Amino acid sequence: MTIFRSLRHISSLNILASLLLFLTAIAAAIIANSPLAPAYQEFLSHELHLRIGSFNLLSHGGHNLTMLEFINDGLMTIFFLLVGLEIKREVLVGELSSFRKAILPFIAACGGMIIPVLIYSFVCPPSTEAGAGLAIPMATDIAFSLGVLSLLGKRVPVALKIFLTAFAVVDDIGGILVIAIFYSGHVAYGYLIAAGILLLCVWAIGKYGANNKLFYMIFGVIIWYLFLQSGIHSTIAGVLLAFVIPAKPQLNVGKYVARMRRVLQDFPVLPEKESIILTNEQIAQLKRLESASDRVISPLQSLEDNLHGLVNYIILPLFAFVNAGVVFSGGDGEVIGAVTIAVALGLLIGKFFGIYLFTWGAIRFKIAPMPTGMSWKNLSGICLLGGIGFTVSLFIANLSFGSSNPELLNQAKFGVLSGTALAGILGFIVLSLVLPKKASA
Repeated sequence: MTIFRSLRHISSLNILASLLLFLTAIAAAIIANSPLAPAYQEFLSHELHLRIGSFNLLSHGGHNLTMLEFINDGLMTIFFLLVGLEIKREVLVGELSSFRKAILPFIAACGGMIIPVLIYSFVCPPSTEAGAGLAIPMATDIAFSLGVLSLLGKRVPVALKIFLTAFAVVDDIGGILVIAIFYSGHVAYGYLIAAGILLLCVWAIGKYGANNKLFYMIFGVIIWYLFLQSGIHSTIAGVLLAFVIPAKPQLNVGKYVARMRRVLQDFPVLPEKESIILTNEQIAQLKRLESASDRVISPLQSLEDNLHGLVNYIILPLFAFVNAGVVFSGGDGEVIGAVTIAVALGLLIGKFFGIYLFTWGAIRFKIAPMPTGMSWKNLSGICLLGGIGFTVSLFIANLSFGSSNPELLNQAKFGVLSGTALAGILGFIVLSLVLPKKASA
């Protein structure tokens, strides 16, 4: 019941976040094809400065970051920090914490990455210019896919939500590895070594009880800057920072409750007329409770909780606004081309068959059992929702084509948006047909 209530709470948040993301993407496409398009492009190319003397934090290789680069290389690092925290939690205590739990979603995610890449390479061979976008249809957007699933309410078995979340997390790991390996430029080892030393320092200090979130954020900004200059994509800094943030609280919950009871039992209570202003003794006791409360929540959980609102309601909508502006006619060439078809087919067909067939094989050959509440029919709907790529797919599209090939980038964006929309709609329709009309007890 606790898991179910938690999932229901998360689901309601995912619906709001997904709706905001969807509306922002539509707004970007409308503006990019309206008389406001020049102002939109000027906003994307506007240079940013955050100077301390002659030093500009928002610069790379001597060039100031544009608004587009700041959002994609800067703010999205916070998104990947949150992804890293979620991955670490799932590996430590969640659905990837044991071989038995992880094997089925791991196999499903592998299928969901391999088959879309094969379909893309068939339409756009790797040897061609369009082949640079090979990894675009690999990703599944966790928040967006769970948001669509949440529209079906209590009809959805808990096992389906857990399975979707678990294989999407493995997808994220695959996407992060692809970004780190294939989308990094010339490596400046001095910056990279300095970032590595700082990460080790943060890990060591965290081991000795550092619990202040501001400490991790300050060091995180420095590490991000070093990665930005190093040639390794800067968003990887967010993931690595997540892995060195402590997941274990300083104070055991049982000890915390016992301490709280002792403090409250001895808490000096004054007559009502004198209780407007607290005494020094009361303030001291309350500060002890506050300090203990901070130490009973691990930095990992505390940061993850704090970052969800920032990421879902500010960073991702901003990312969608600056990246989903597909131009349907004009300077960026035809919106439908080989890349559009390859990405859309990869997300819609590749994701479906990859996840479904690999899951079927794992269950058929008794590598893993069928989760309770899952059937072959409702699995088909989940596999379709796996084709909701959006955030990471758009991110990889920018890394693949960037400003060097705006025509292919425009096609990739339209492929992501159309493939995501079709996968979401079809997944919702299939699940609405195969799930029981009433919630199961």
